[in-house]
Amino acid sequence: FFRARARLDLIRPRLDSISSKLDSARLVCSPSSELSILDLGGNRLIGRIRDDLSTLSKLRALSLSRNNFSGSIPSSLGNISSLQILSISRNNLGGNIPAEISRLSNLHVLELSSNKLLGAVPPQLYNISTLQIFSITNNLLTGQFPATVGLTLPNLTLFLADLNQFFGSIPTTLANASGLIKISIGDNSLTGPIPQNLGSLKELQVLHFGHNPLGTDKANDISFISSLSNCTNLQILSLSRIQIGGILPTAIANLSTKLTSLWLNDNIISGIIPDSVGKLVKMQELYLSENSFTGEIPSTIGDISELQILVLEQNMLTGNIPVSLSNCSNLQGFTVTQNRLSGALPKELLGLSSLSLGLLLAQNQFTGSLPSEVGNLKNLVSLDISENKLSGSVPSTLGELKSIQVIDLSQNNLSGQIPASLAKLNFISTLNLSYNMLEGEVPMDGIFANYSAFSALGNGKLCGGIKALNLSSCPKPTKKKAKLSTPIVIRSYAELYDSTNGFSPENLIGEGKYGSVYKGVLKPGEQMVAVKVLKLHQHGAHKSFLAECAALRNIRHRNLIKIITSCSSLDIKHNDFKALIFEYVPNGSLENWLHPSSAEEEGESLMKLQLIQRLNIAIDIASALDYLHNHCGTPIIHCDLKPSNILLGDDFRALVSDFGLAKFLSSIEGKSHQHQSSSVAIRGTVGYVAPEDGHLGCGRSTRGRTCAHFGAVC
Repeated sequence: FFRARARLDLIRPRLDSISSKLDSARLVCSPSSELSILDLGGNRLIGRIRDDLSTLSKLRALSLSRNNFSGSIPSSLGNISSLQILSISRNNLGGNIPAEISRLSNLHVLELSSNKLLGAVPPQLYNISTLQIFSITNNLLTGQFPATVGLTLPNLTLFLADLNQFFGSIPTTLANASGLIKISIGDNSLTGPIPQNLGSLKELQVLHFGHNPLGTDKANDISFISSLSNCTNLQILSLSRIQIGGILPTAIANLSTKLTSLWLNDNIISGIIPDSVGKLVKMQELYLSENSFTGEIPSTIGDISELQILVLEQNMLTGNIPVSLSNCSNLQGFTVTQNRLSGALPKELLGLSSLSLGLLLAQNQFTGSLPSEVGNLKNLVSLDISENKLSGSVPSTLGELKSIQVIDLSQNNLSGQIPASLAKLNFISTLNLSYNMLEGEVPMDGIFANYSAFSALGNGKLCGGIKALNLSSCPKPTKKKAKLSTPIVIRSYAELYDSTNGFSPENLIGEGKYGSVYKGVLKPGEQMVAVKVLKLHQHGAHKSFLAECAALRNIRHRNLIKIITSCSSLDIKHNDFKALIFEYVPNGSLENWLHPSSAEEEGESLMKLQLIQRLNIAIDIASALDYLHNHCGTPIIHCDLKPSNILLGDDFRALVSDFGLAKFLSSIEGKSHQHQSSSVAIRGTVGYVAPEDGHLGCGRSTRGRTCAHFGAVC
C-alpha cells in the first residue's frame, strides 16, 4: 500500500490506538523507492518479517520494535547496505542471529533485545566498527564475548547483553571503547576476575555486572571498586550476587559524586560499613543486604540527604539504629531485618513522614516500647517489627496509618489490649499480633472480621472475636447493678419546651412523616442537641417511636446517630407527648449536600462535596450497615436508608439515623421460617414499610434490600 508514493522518505504510522492485526505481508516494497526511514515500532503488527524489505536500497533506519513479529530475522536484511539503524527489539523472534547482518558496514545501532534468539552471536558482528549501540538483552544467547571486543567496536556507547546465557570472562579490552556510557551484562554466567582497568572509561554512567559468579574466593575480590574512582560520571553501580568477598574499602568515598545507586547485596563482603560511605551525598539507593557486615550502622549515613532506599538486612550488624537517619528526609524504605541490632526504636526515625514503601526491623533484639510516634507514618505501606523484645502496649496511634497494608508485631512481649482503632484501617490486608502477651476482647469489625488476614495465636488471655479464631468467650459483666458513671437523665416536657424556645419554627431543622426535629440547648453552657418530637396524631407514629427506641438502646457505632435520652410525658394541653433527644449534627443531612435548595446554594456557595469526602461517606455508611447486619446482638435492618436519613458531623463523618422503620432479624434466619414474613422475627411492634416491601421473606433477602438502598444512595 506504499507503492503509490515511491519517493516517500519517511513512514511512521501509529496504530497502537486500534486493535490492528496488520501483517507485514501487506507492505509492498518497490526497488525504486526513495524511502529512507521506515518506523513501524509500537504497533500491534503480527506475522513474519518479509525478505523483500531488502529491496528498500536507500533505507537508513528500520524500526520494527515493540510488535508481535514471529519467525526468524531475515538474512536478506544484510543486503541493505545503507542501513544505519536496525531496531527489531521486543518481538517474538527466534532462531539465530544471521551472520549476514555483519555486512551492514554503516550500522550505528543494532537493537535485538527482548526476543527469543538462540545460539552464539556471530563473531562477525563484533567487527562492525561503526557500531555505537549494541543491544541483545533478554534473549537465549550463549557463547563468550571476544577478547578483542573493545578493539573491534571502538565506537561503542551502549553495550547491553544482560539476561542471556553468556559465559567466560569479561574482556579487558572493553576499556578501549573509551566512549562507553553503559555496560550491562548482568544475569549471565560470566566468571572473574573483574577487569581492573575499567576506571579509564571517563564517560561511563551505568555499570551492571550483577548476578554473575565473578568472585574468585580471594579476599581482594572487591578491591576493583577503587579503580572505578576515575569514572567521574558513574551514576549506577550494580554488583549484586556476584560472589565477591573482602572488606569494603574506605576508598568507596572516592566514587563519583554523581553516584545515585549502589548495589552490593547478596555477596560475601565482611568487615564494617565504612564511615566514608556518608560522602556519597547524591546516593538514592544503597543495597548492602545479605553479606557478612559487622559493627554498627554508620551515623554518617544520615549525611546522605537524598537517600530513598536503605537495605541492610541479613548481616551481623550490632548496636542501635542511629538517630541521624532521621536527617534522610527523603527516605522511603528502610530494612534491617535479620541482624543483631538492639536498644530502643528511635522516635525520630518514626517521625519520618517520607517512609512509604516499608519499615522492616524484624528478627533483631530491639527493646522498650513501640513509640506512639509510629502514627506519624501516614504513607507507610508495610511495618514489620516481629521477632524482637518489644514490651508495653500496642499504641492506638497505629490506627492513624491510613495507607498501611501489612502490620507484623508478632513474637514480642507486647501486653495490654488490642486497640480498637486498628479496625479503622481501610487498606490493611495482613495484621499479625501472634505470640505476645495481649489480653482482653478481640474486636470484630474491620480487619478483625477476616480470619485469613488477622492472626493472634499464642496470646492466652485474649477472648471474643469472630468464631473462626476459636477464642474463649469473654466474661460477662456481673448482674449486680452498678451505678452508671454517666447517669441517664430523663427530660421533662417543660425542659424540652424551654430549650427549643417553645418548639418555635426558628428552631425547626427537619421534618418527616412521623416527627419534627428541633435544635436546642437543655441548659446554658451545654452542647446543642436535636429533639425529635413524634407526631402522635399520625397513624403509625407510636409504633415508630417504640421501634426506634428498641433499635437504638442496644447499638453503639461511630457511624450511627447517638441517642442521649428520651421523653414520654404530657404536653401543656395534657395530650400524650413523646420525644427522642439526639446529639446535634451541624452539617445537616446528606440530602442537603447532594441536592441543596436554591436558598442553601445562595447562603453556602461552597455546598459541594469533594470526591474523597463522597468516598469516605460511602465507606462510613457501609461500615454502619455491616455492623447492623453482622456484628450487633440481633441483626437489625434499617428499611429506610436514604440521603435525608444520613447526617454529616463536624468532620463529615456519616451518621445513619431514623430507625423508625427498623426491623430485627430472627436468630434462626435461613431455617424453616425463611419463607415467612419477617414480621415474626421482630421484637415488639414494627413501623410501616413501603408496599413493595410488605412481605420481604427471609433475613438474607432483607439484607439485600438494604444493600440495594445503599447502592441507590451511592
